[in-house]
Amino acid sequence: MNIEIEKMNKNHLEEIKEALENEFDDFWNYNILKEELNSSNSKYIVAILNKEIMGFAGVKFALDQADIMNIVTRKDYRNKGIGTLLLNELISICKEFKANSIFLEVNEDNKPAIKLYEKAGFESVGIRKNYYKDKNGIVMRYVV
Repeated sequence: MNIEIEKMNKNHLEEIKEALENEFDDFWNYNILKEELNSSNSKYIVAILNKEIMGFAGVKFALDQADIMNIVTRKDYRNKGIGTLLLNELISICKEFKANSIFLEVNEDNKPAIKLYEKAGFESVGIRKNYYKDKNGIVMRYVV
């Protein structure tokens, strides 16, 4: 697959507006993403295949630390390496912005995501009880 990674802009957001709840996971809605795009501390990217958005991801910076806010792949394109491409690009962005460490939270039941993060070099550093409604969030860190 010839996936292109681009900086997310408002046109991309409008393009996925209707698909956010059905084709992606529903925990990131249009209004939250719009706020994130307008934040000077956040950077978002999209994965594009044949002029269609297959996934997106974002990171927020605070001083020398970065927090991955999300990595989302369209449901019908999961397990095709798009999440890995997005994660690798976020790590590159964090290096470019001189972050010393990158943090994220992942649902304890999301084994594919945990495996993806561990393969990239993230380590579990804590638990957030009931972070995902009735599921715990695993806090993971990548040292840049």
